[in-house]
Amino acid sequence: MMKVYKFGGASVKSADALRNLAHIVQNYGGRQQLLLVISAMGKTTNALEQVYDLAFRKQDFGPALSQCQLYHSAIVQELFPQQENPIYGRLDLLFSQLQHQLQTIAELTSGNYDQLYDQVVSYGELISSTIVHYYLLQEDLTNTWIDSRKYIQTENTWREAKVDWAWTERVMKRDLPAILQHQLIVTQGFLGGTNNGLTTTLGREGSDFSGAIFAYCLDAEGLYIWKDVEGLLNADPKRFARTVRYPELSYQETVEMAYYGASVIHPKTIKPLANKHIPLYVKSFLNPAGEGTKICDCRFEVMAPAYIVKDEQCLVSFSAKDFAFISEKNLGTIFNALSELRIKINLMQNSAISFSICTDLHEARLQKLIDTLQDQFSIHYNTQLQLFTIKNYDNDSVQEILTGKEVLLEQRTRTTFQVVCKVK
Repeated sequence: MMKVYKFGGASVKSADALRNLAHIVQNYGGRQQLLLVISAMGKTTNALEQVYDLAFRKQDFGPALSQCQLYHSAIVQELFPQQENPIYGRLDLLFSQLQHQLQTIAELTSGNYDQLYDQVVSYGELISSTIVHYYLLQEDLTNTWIDSRKYIQTENTWREAKVDWAWTERVMKRDLPAILQHQLIVTQGFLGGTNNGLTTTLGREGSDFSGAIFAYCLDAEGLYIWKDVEGLLNADPKRFARTVRYPELSYQETVEMAYYGASVIHPKTIKPLANKHIPLYVKSFLNPAGEGTKICDCRFEVMAPAYIVKDEQCLVSFSAKDFAFISEKNLGTIFNALSELRIKINLMQNSAISFSICTDLHEARLQKLIDTLQDQFSIHYNTQLQLFTIKNYDNDSVQEILTGKEVLLEQRTRTTFQVVCKVK
């Protein structure tokens, strides 16, 4: 049976990183029945977002685009000493297409920001997967490069497109197993396509989800996500001094951790895998022989508390202007507005006369929310906040989080503790 390997930005950020990727493929993946899902290199997505924003606002995007091209060119020059290698022409073509796209956007009198975003930022994955394709060929790892936009069909919710699962599975099963019988496949994460040829993206950090889509549609024996950590940890080691690795974790626990903001796995990744009982392995590209974490159907009575922190949070409170109770009708009005503006609730709490939500801060969306609802509700909000979540909390873990914090809102369930605090 086939496997899907997903390599994130950190695992393809340099020439040495790509040499390591080839080592992992050669020593752990094999030469067939393996599909590689490749993210944009390093911080390329951030860089392309900045380039795109300059073009959309009719500002000079040339220097920022040149920096992005120089970064990729330096990696290619280190990996491919033979200047006649076709990667050079291919890279020039991709950046020429990207520059043309940006120039066209800069000349538009109007346009849908999110739709145009998808057409530009997608080049990060197209470029990185192309470099990986040619490098593996150079290392005698025969592979076929495929365009994921032609296999993952979506509707046009720009920047968070929804997958047409039936069409996607049918086309993948029609075309890809025959290739995998003889060689590797290299493709892109994060990207989908509409039935009229436009590019869509699957949500920020959506390459994990892409891996799950390919694994689901091709009935893979496992999805392997290669990261710079030893597996799924109970906390971000950059924030917490003591962390532990989970050897195994259930689908349900992982979904909940992802929902609350754990950054290791994209929130949409688990569902398609769980539906077909496909295990997910989180492995370290720095130590590929390590055990990592296996996510599957399993249950544990006692688990180490999981700490999740979300920055740049906003606490918004609504109250009826006539001091009436907050009713189901009021809540329906608020939820409809949140849904239309694509504002995700990270925490909510209501009292008799008010309803509060904690959400990621999007200033433009927040202002639209206020404009939409201010006739019906008194609205107050706080910014510069953090949301702390502890899954499977105990008294010690709660005290660790609360010490020295100014708390604005606190909430507990049987297994989850959440608190919104001011940033010091």
